[in-house]
Amino acid sequence: MLGGWGRLYFWPKRGTLPVMKKKLLIVVSLVVALLVVGVLVALAYLGPLIKKGVETVGPMVTKVDVKLDSAQVSLLGGSGSLKGLTVGNPAGYKSPDAIKLGEASLAVVPSSVFADKVHVKSIAIVAPEITLEGGLKDNNLSKILANVQEFSGPSSTNQSASASSQKKLQVDSVVLSGAKVTASLDMLGNKPLTLTLPDIQLTNLGQGPDGITAGDLTARVLDQVISKTLAAVAEAATKQGKQMLDSAVSEATKGELKDATKAVQGVTDLFKKKP
Repeated sequence: MLGGWGRLYFWPKRGTLPVMKKKLLIVVSLVVALLVVGVLVALAYLGPLIKKGVETVGPMVTKVDVKLDSAQVSLLGGSGSLKGLTVGNPAGYKSPDAIKLGEASLAVVPSSVFADKVHVKSIAIVAPEITLEGGLKDNNLSKILANVQEFSGPSSTNQSASASSQKKLQVDSVVLSGAKVTASLDMLGNKPLTLTLPDIQLTNLGQGPDGITAGDLTARVLDQVISKTLAAVAEAATKQGKQMLDSAVSEATKGELKDATKAVQGVTDLFKKKP
């Protein structure tokens, strides 16, 4: 058909438009299906990737074995969990683990999982078990803490070498509650001392464009946990040691008073005897 401006228009033949629409719908359906498959694949591999990351970065930070049983993440719900996290002991200590975590939950912004920086809204750690062995200054936790501080220091080669390969994170809140501590101290004759730590909270980590790495996050959390544990155990041990000393002094004093009483009574009885 010739238009008013001399241009030639070609109209599709009858029946062509429904066929084109049908093909377009097929293409769109295939694209959607591929996206769904991609998300499912990401979900299937995200947990194992987290597990591998924890077990790779953890030993670099602590210089002891770090194991994680499993990690699960739901992108649709923006939630996840870590199960069976254990931090081993340095060589020479009896307990196999210094820190044992049953389960931790986390909440993430789903759309950030595929971004340059993953936005973690919260991490909640409930009732971890912490074991301390040795003295107040030289013990398993103090050695792990020294390793953590060495890793997170500005001159650490381990940190600079691994930072480039780690995913960037932004963590709004980390809360650790109900931590149970069992301490076996030399000064108390290795008599078990048990206590529960006050809640520990860290906020606004990795807020800048550079974020924070998994190694940095691990270092900061462990630094707080171990520092608070050592402080709480030192205070409790000092009180218990004082009570033990007071009790020992009291028992000794009672014994001395008893002996003195017997001596006085003996003298009194001597004077009471008739000549």
